[in-house]
Amino acid sequence: MKIDLNCDMGESFGRYRLGNDEAIMPYITSANVACGFHAGDPAVMAATVKLAHQAGVCVGAHPGYPDLQGFGRRAMELSPMEVENCVLYQVAALSGFTRAAGIDLVHVKPHGALYNQAAKNREVARAIARAVAQFSRDLILVGLAGSLSIQAAEEAGLRTAGEGFADRAYNPDGSLRARSLPGAVYETTEQALEQALRLAREGIQVTSGSQNLRVKVDTICIHGDTPGAEANARALHAGLSAAGVSLEPFRPG
Repeated sequence: MKIDLNCDMGESFGRYRLGNDEAIMPYITSANVACGFHAGDPAVMAATVKLAHQAGVCVGAHPGYPDLQGFGRRAMELSPMEVENCVLYQVAALSGFTRAAGIDLVHVKPHGALYNQAAKNREVARAIARAVAQFSRDLILVGLAGSLSIQAAEEAGLRTAGEGFADRAYNPDGSLRARSLPGAVYETTEQALEQALRLAREGIQVTSGSQNLRVKVDTICIHGDTPGAEANARALHAGLSAAGVSLEPFRPG
């Protein structure tokens, strides 16, 4: 059994510091690097790509809505073309830094509200998939496992990776519980590890009508801005490995 362990990174901006990328990087296999719209700036992007390269961690673009103040977690009403161009712009920007570092850009994972809207809005999902396909069909599109994000990417001929979250609670339909609700973000390392093991072994349980389905998970996310993220990363790396789960990154096409 193998799985990728990813983390959202490079989300500092200017003198504002968020997360501890240096402490987390040794325990993950893929880094989703913010591209300057919801977080990150050119200096942070360059430093994060360099840090990942030194650690042997695969790099992906983490595009979000142009919403620095809201950290990209507020939904925006953009047209499909605006979404497409917004994503293409950010992927291309991060690719400049990976190219300068002499490494491949491996995947694209939307951030925050853009990610959540793509999971349930077919037009948003298709706009993201078009942007990624325009840039390179070798890129892997990461989306919520079993969601419209994955369907739209497959329809566009892209490779996909269904994602699960170690530190987030789920609704019965397989969507993520809104952060505004109690218990949406797990507060203990034990909870995160228990969920990560369940995701790796069983996938996500989804209730659809009278059916209970299991959706396979290819990659598990740790949020770098979650309190205790460093401890979660260490615990998940050790716990998954001890359970016989091989932690392996995505590979370029």
